[in-house]
Amino acid sequence: MNYRHAYHAGNFADVVKHAVLARIVEYLKLKDKAFRVIDTHAGIGLYDLASEQAGKTGEWKGGIARLLEAKLPKAAAELLQPYLDAVRAVNADGGLLHYPGSPLVVRHLLRPQDRLSAIELHPEDAERLGEVFEGDYQVRVIRLDGWLAPGAHLPPKEKRGLVLIDPPFEKEGEFARLVEAVVKAHRRWPGGTYVLWYPIKDRKAVAAFRDELASADIPRILDFAFHVRKPSSEPRLDGTGLIVINPPFTLENELAVMAPALKQALAEGAGAEWTVSWLAGEAAPA
Repeated sequence: MNYRHAYHAGNFADVVKHAVLARIVEYLKLKDKAFRVIDTHAGIGLYDLASEQAGKTGEWKGGIARLLEAKLPKAAAELLQPYLDAVRAVNADGGLLHYPGSPLVVRHLLRPQDRLSAIELHPEDAERLGEVFEGDYQVRVIRLDGWLAPGAHLPPKEKRGLVLIDPPFEKEGEFARLVEAVVKAHRRWPGGTYVLWYPIKDRKAVAAFRDELASADIPRILDFAFHVRKPSSEPRLDGTGLIVINPPFTLENELAVMAPALKQALAEGAGAEWTVSWLAGEAAPA
């Protein structure tokens, strides 16, 4: 599955991923102590929705465009506000011409004491990412294979924060690499929060991935799966998933509020559904 992101920026998978990412960052901000976000596959940071790549698929029209136009219940709207504010921040004229990748969503939410490490291997993408954050002392752009980040950058000196592992799924074996990477990362920094994105396309591969994580001896693993349609007969991205290790104790309830609103806005016909389940452990006490 080739998931070169310029073709897919702002699609339903981005909406779900970034909405959840924003909630976790907002939770980290409840304490005054600084934290760090490490984005292992950061991309270019800012995506032009009028570009040739975005125009070929038009996926953003079924994603962020639909969410911005949706009438959201009050409780869901409040939870989604930080994420939507980050989207509006790169569209100052009130239109929808650009979409922020995960590093820009995070950066919009950071306080002065917080930091972001944005890692990208592709030389042209890393250069463009560096231009986006040029002169920003709170962001460090690093050209590096994101799969090496758990060994090279953990634990962060802040001792608080989250790691987003969001590979492009351009090669075979990405599910296995995800498990290997997060197990290694958790050993080095067991107190960190980890967010793993995965595509829901091959249901057997997804089930095997979940089973492997469940047996990985990691105490608390929450799985959020969001399907916009029933399973397709042809290979197609039918849904998006997020694994959250050491999730905020508030997240499970927040997902229960946000997910129905996201389903209403993003569903593509019958079969749209969402699930939240614990692969290991359970919610921590407040």
